[in-house]
Amino acid sequence: MIEKETVRKIGYFTKPHGIKGEIGLVLSFDIFSHTDDLFVICEIEGILVPFYIEEYRSKNATTVLVKLETIRSEEAVRMFSNREVYYPLRDMDDQTPDTTENSGWAKYMGYAVSDHCGNLGEITAIDETTANTLLCINKEGKELLVPAVEEWIVAADHAKKELHLSIPEGLSEL
Repeated sequence: MIEKETVRKIGYFTKPHGIKGEIGLVLSFDIFSHTDDLFVICEIEGILVPFYIEEYRSKNATTVLVKLETIRSEEAVRMFSNREVYYPLRDMDDQTPDTTENSGWAKYMGYAVSDHCGNLGEITAIDETTANTLLCINKEGKELLVPAVEEWIVAADHAKKELHLSIPEGLSEL
């Protein structure tokens, strides 16, 4: 059994990509240059489970499109959306900085978002499939897409996992 103390978060899955069983994987640690035995670890129902990578290809500087071994259906791939991805510490360089929590917009996953109108909901995904990164916010069961703009951050409380934004008027009602 894989123990939580033996792994480090290296990124997260985004959304399924296309119809061939691929899913976006945003990485803060390049596992592809460290091993030929490619796999990632995800927490499924409280248990850390390894999944081997059958195929992969780069999408941009931080995102790789992967196809996981044995995961074939679109529904099965969708199950991995927004899941954190881990990798064994023993296979990482001792000097590898733990930048996952502090890199890019990934650090805001799970944060409650508010603006001048009040609570907007929780960030459930970071969508980097377009030229502009989007925050996917679950607003009362509906998906609200808000451009990820650093200048809009008014305050961030990392202890409480809260993010207050100054979103242009009317954008949150779309």
